[in-house]
Amino acid sequence: MDTGIRSPSATKLDRHPTRGASRTRLAYFTNTGIFTSAVNITSRVKIAGALEVETLRILRAIPGVTVDLAKAPGESADAVLYAGGLATPLVIEAKGRVNAATARLVVDRRLAGLRELRVLVVAAETTEDAREILRAAGMGIVDGDGNAHIELPGIVVHVEGRPDVTSRRVAPVRLSGKAGVVAQALLVGQDRAWKVTDLAEEAQVSVGLAHRVLERLEDEGVIRVEGAGPARTRFVDNHAALLDLWAEEQRDRPLRTKAFLLAQTTRQLINTVGTGLDKAGVAHAFTGPAGASLVAPFVTAVPVVELWVEAPEAPQRLCTAAGAEPVEDGHNLVFLQAKNDSPLLFRDQIEGRWVANRFRLYVDLLDAPQRGREQAEHLRAEQIGF
Repeated sequence: MDTGIRSPSATKLDRHPTRGASRTRLAYFTNTGIFTSAVNITSRVKIAGALEVETLRILRAIPGVTVDLAKAPGESADAVLYAGGLATPLVIEAKGRVNAATARLVVDRRLAGLRELRVLVVAAETTEDAREILRAAGMGIVDGDGNAHIELPGIVVHVEGRPDVTSRRVAPVRLSGKAGVVAQALLVGQDRAWKVTDLAEEAQVSVGLAHRVLERLEDEGVIRVEGAGPARTRFVDNHAALLDLWAEEQRDRPLRTKAFLLAQTTRQLINTVGTGLDKAGVAHAFTGPAGASLVAPFVTAVPVVELWVEAPEAPQRLCTAAGAEPVEDGHNLVFLQAKNDSPLLFRDQIEGRWVANRFRLYVDLLDAPQRGREQAEHLRAEQIGF
């Protein structure tokens, strides 16, 4: 792990530490000796305010950071950071575990309220997506795995740690596979009032699974519940948090069949493949950059066209139906097959072609190489809106 404590113009340093401490409290930095004295410290930092003792211990373990308790001016701030002759009021968010949904909820709540104050999130555990969401919103983060990113007047701290995966809290139900389909149904349904049985039918899953997903999302603060008994209904309170959480947890390991089909343009390739599969009665949905080119064009060149196809279909039949040849190298077409047909649910028809629903398309783009994340954010801004 590299520890970068520097002026805002300094370069980023990264190393990876060796973990070895127990995870029973928030004071992990002190116990593990993650930070070393080898870093050149040029400024003294003081943080004053009504912070919890464990939060203070974490911050004190960062080289060059000295924490002094004192009354913070103003009722809104929890602390004041003094660095480089400047005083910066801080709001402290203390959390046990921060995933993408938690981070989005923190960002939305703070942006709607205390806009003038800097926010520092202190947590036992954070996910990579959560840290990215907080950084993008200008919020600081310190966690018990050794990750830290604080950008404030007079100081920039960036540390990349290594998670202790042996002690991770396991979510009661992870939003992947069939549980991920439930999340998609909630997103596609937008502001619909959901009963458990209706959601199970829409997502084509068991009532028990739908109920477990709803219970988890209620615990995460993503949905709200109204009524009781037979009249009990759920509403999605924060669609952005739900999308971020699903995108973080969805994991696909599809069977990939590579093929080549001679075509002058990406659109010609899409049309030829789509027409052939339609005639053969093979359900499919274009995804990745090819799918995005039909929904929210971002780049002109799409070197490889990817599409989800029915799980039971034999790879050779797919190639024959599309008029393509199976190849190992030099492919411009990839058929994706999951364990079931869940990637095809809620698909849309755009300009006569089947395309994965925009939420599925967004998640698939995040994993795409060659500016996939940029394309995903463009799609989110243009077609999703949250």
